[in-house]
Amino acid sequence: MTGRGDPTRGRRLPVARHGVLRQPHPLMQVLTVLGVMAAVVVVSAASVAGYAAVGLVTDFAANSVALDDEPAEPPSLGPLPGPITMVVTGTDECEEEIADSFGGRCKGADAAGKLNDVNLLVHISDAPRRVTVVSFPRDLMVPIPSCTSEDGTIAPALRKQQLNAAYGHGGLGCVVDTLSELSGLSVPYAAKVTFGNVINITDAIGGVDVCIAGGGIRDRHTGIDWPAGMRTVSGFEALQFLRTRHGVGDGSDLGRISNQQQYMSRLVRKLVSDEVLTDVGTLGKLAGTAVNNVTPSDSLANPVRLVQIALAAKDVPFDDITFLQYPTLEDPYDMARVVPDYDAAEQLWDALVANQPLQLTGEAGKNDAVVVVEPPTAGAPTDPPADGADPGAGETPVDPAPPAEGTVVLPESITGSTAAQETCSVGNVGE
Repeated sequence: MTGRGDPTRGRRLPVARHGVLRQPHPLMQVLTVLGVMAAVVVVSAASVAGYAAVGLVTDFAANSVALDDEPAEPPSLGPLPGPITMVVTGTDECEEEIADSFGGRCKGADAAGKLNDVNLLVHISDAPRRVTVVSFPRDLMVPIPSCTSEDGTIAPALRKQQLNAAYGHGGLGCVVDTLSELSGLSVPYAAKVTFGNVINITDAIGGVDVCIAGGGIRDRHTGIDWPAGMRTVSGFEALQFLRTRHGVGDGSDLGRISNQQQYMSRLVRKLVSDEVLTDVGTLGKLAGTAVNNVTPSDSLANPVRLVQIALAAKDVPFDDITFLQYPTLEDPYDMARVVPDYDAAEQLWDALVANQPLQLTGEAGKNDAVVVVEPPTAGAPTDPPADGADPGAGETPVDPAPPAEGTVVLPESITGSTAAQETCSVGNVGE
């Protein structure tokens, strides 16, 4: 597996707090492909032809991107067999309609840049089905392989570079190749979303309810000044919530990923709720919006393939939908950057390849950014921890019973939670 022989492997350096970077690039992170899946399952239930008839397939395929590991055309409609792996990346593109909202980021020297600031690897195992979503920090220093961009230009390999430079180096395919080499997994599917895409997709489902604990979130970089409690975010507010770094936990980028994972978990709950799945109008709007706001790989542009993936993931219980943060160590040459913890990561990748269940032992999130709360009673909203609640309560509960046979107990350096857990973002007064 590429990278497992890295000279920093095994060095148990402290995890970087990673909160003093000069230029806070806007972030967003939304499990867009799962949204497409949920919509397609119902929208295409009558027939794939009906889905194509409204013009969605043509629109979706128009800007698709070829990948190195493209699968063969699907032979029939039914759950896709075998493990399924895809990459979802979010780029910080300054689209005209929202550029004024991002100040210097979209008006300064960096305005033309396109960085893959959000990087997710989504793995759907074969029977029994489980979904594992791994988030990679944007400032993870990794090798970037030689990549061929969409215009045919070949970019040379880079020995050590920030992960969020991969998209600018060679497009979506380069992000996929980088994460494929880092994980050792073949990645035949991928999708990209931008700032404006996140706003449109969140609006299509009527917003997402998020939980804020601590003293609320105040972050001048994103314009947030919100009290603690439950809050429905949609439109620009959803993007503000996903971008905020200084307003949660210790103000680090690693903490921001944990904040975004709360959003993803609650998005999954919203997508499978009666509010969405039984509302034909909402589903139709979501399908159309997702298709028009996602740049897919060629392999995802085929409507039959979309339905197959959706059918493979649609019955996975919340306990088996796990959101993890890739384990890292502080870069010994730059305290504001991180490098892979190859030893810990290898345990995760081996478990996914062997289709073994995972048991979390680390905290629910990095750098005190989220706290686990008790699940609400039926029909009741989540009750956020009181102001000043101990962030230490955010540790992922560990089952006192021995793990079931075959279960892989992940090291504490791999933080995360399942969709069955309720988490709240621990806000602070920000900077």
